[in-house]
Amino acid sequence: MERVTDLYLASTTVSFHRSWSCVLFDLDGTIVDSAPGIISRMKTTLANVGAVVPSDESLLRWVGPPLLDSFRDFADMDPLQSQLALTEYRRQVAIEGAEVGTAVFPGVAGLLARISEAGIPIGLATSKPESQANTILDHFGLSQYFTVVTGASEDEVRSSKADVVGEALRRLTAAGVDTSRTVLVGDRLHDIEGAAAHGIPTILVEWGYGSPAEAAGALAVVHSIDALSNLITG
Repeated sequence: MERVTDLYLASTTVSFHRSWSCVLFDLDGTIVDSAPGIISRMKTTLANVGAVVPSDESLLRWVGPPLLDSFRDFADMDPLQSQLALTEYRRQVAIEGAEVGTAVFPGVAGLLARISEAGIPIGLATSKPESQANTILDHFGLSQYFTVVTGASEDEVRSSKADVVGEALRRLTAAGVDTSRTVLVGDRLHDIEGAAAHGIPTILVEWGYGSPAEAAGALAVVHSIDALSNLITG
């Protein structure tokens, strides 16, 4: 995404003079830079199933949305082909490990610690399979900051962002968390749309994989950890 000016940030912070009761975070492109690993495994997967292997730049579009959707939308696969490709991709993940080719974005761990110290519950809402999300958070020592970790179900019945956000809210409510003033932090249009399905605003981060066109509908767009921290904790 293009860099958002400080003036733009200052103009959007007016509506943030409130306390958030809960924060939901996306994972890929928001907490971790997982693109190198995902793209590498995707290239192997597509080659193994006999599909055309796009450029790394083109495959960046695949990072974030549910993979079944990406196989359908970007590789023009039918449901059976998409499922076979997904099975092959998960085989690659099992061979390498979900954490391979993944790194935490600079400053994110400290931000999660500050939010936690401020007493604001944090939940994860990702279209990545929940088991992989837990593996990544455990590997980088971030699990301690999350009240709930919600991802796609292994059978992909729950994979859309709206469904994942809905399940995260259900789990948070069951844990006694006030979700009446929840905000989601993400990097792609499907984050905005999935949160909006539940009446939740989204803060979009520029360091992720989205394009400027995807920012429409976001409550704010931030280019730095400090800007995001100010919007969440004041």
